[in-house]
Amino acid sequence: MARYTESKCRICRREATKLFLKGDRCYTDKCAFERRAYPPGEHGRARKKFSDYAIQLREKQKVRRMYGLLEGQFRKYFNIADSRKGATGENLLILLERRLDNVVYRLGFSNSRIQARQLVRHGHIKVNAKRVNIPSFIVKEGDTVTVAEKSKKIPLFQDAQEVLARRGAPGWVEVDGNEFKGTIKALPVREDITFPINEQLIVELYSK
Repeated sequence: MARYTESKCRICRREATKLFLKGDRCYTDKCAFERRAYPPGEHGRARKKFSDYAIQLREKQKVRRMYGLLEGQFRKYFNIADSRKGATGENLLILLERRLDNVVYRLGFSNSRIQARQLVRHGHIKVNAKRVNIPSFIVKEGDTVTVAEKSKKIPLFQDAQEVLARRGAPGWVEVDGNEFKGTIKALPVREDITFPINEQLIVELYSK
């Protein structure tokens, strides 16, 4: 599968938003976006006037990159969201939030979604006591997400409570840091996603 191998900080600078792709580093003064909050490249500081299409595209790219998806994967989620009842944009964001790699990140078991994806793929995460190694697995209300018993000694998971205390957890999950366990209390709603996203721009882009 194709994957981005360049500096992740360039992504944040290109989207003019801190996407927290590098975990703890994004909270320090070493964050490249804090030091250079303008697009990369020779003309990064130049003032530009963006068309409506460019604004819509940048919003889509921002969300796609934040969740770490390829274009084909993102479009697939959009099509699913569009086929369901309700607002397409909200359906899309809720689907993305329910991905297992995002849930692991929200529970504080990883410093970033990229790291969460690796943990899932390497078999460190269980859903309802069954090992799941598919990052795109969609959790349901009542599901229990836990760290595999043999994996609890990994230093990364030992720091989970500290990560959770710093970042906090959304209201739709319940976390037991001592047991490395999280429960999906309810499905997320739009109000639970506090990151600045204008999903209507994405709908307008794909509706053309």
